[in-house]
Amino acid sequence: MIPFDFTVLDLETTGLNPKTDKIIEIGAIRVREGKICEEFSTLVNPGRKLEERIKELTGITDEELMTAPLLEEVWPRLMAFLGTDILVGHRILFDYSFLKKAAVNQKASFERLGIDTLKIARKCLPDLESRRLPDLCRHYGILHHAHRAVDDAVATFHLYEKLAAEFPDETLYAAGPLLYKAKKESPATKAQKEQLYKLIEKHKLVIECDIDKLSRSEASRMADKIRFKYGK
Repeated sequence: MIPFDFTVLDLETTGLNPKTDKIIEIGAIRVREGKICEEFSTLVNPGRKLEERIKELTGITDEELMTAPLLEEVWPRLMAFLGTDILVGHRILFDYSFLKKAAVNQKASFERLGIDTLKIARKCLPDLESRRLPDLCRHYGILHHAHRAVDDAVATFHLYEKLAAEFPDETLYAAGPLLYKAKKESPATKAQKEQLYKLIEKHKLVIECDIDKLSRSEASRMADKIRFKYGK
């Protein structure tokens, strides 16, 4: 039987790498018996300013994120909403990897089964030029406001509906374990932060992130970049 009880998940992030990038928006919809019954949506303060390309892509502004909660504040509500549901998403491992990294940083467990609509589309629609979510929505005539988390989650649910109706092979919709290895980030040391503040002051730089929220590796990369560009 094709699963019709699950939660569809989508994230907007500062970039594509869960090791260095941050979540800026979470959208999830709970589906029961094939119907949307509840929604979860929040912006998340990433502790840094957004690149222009991310602002243009999502329409999310730095001003909105400044007043948004931190991920640690959002986490308990999100976990309560997700429960133990199967997670459905378009390229679901991308979204899972960011949440897995967040879980590891908080010393929390986060193991889930998932269904990926991208993988299903690749198997069932091999002749399509693109199987990106916006292109699949155009293919099926699904209304879609791209690059906002809840809108993407709703569009993914309707895509799942269309795929399940057109390709009712149950094996395509078997949930599998989502696997991503994440290492805990250590916060930047006092010495690293002091060093960064000195470099910033010396070179009169404007830094678009909160130095107090940097991890040890992030602080090290930032210091290296400043030295490389401006000198010691």
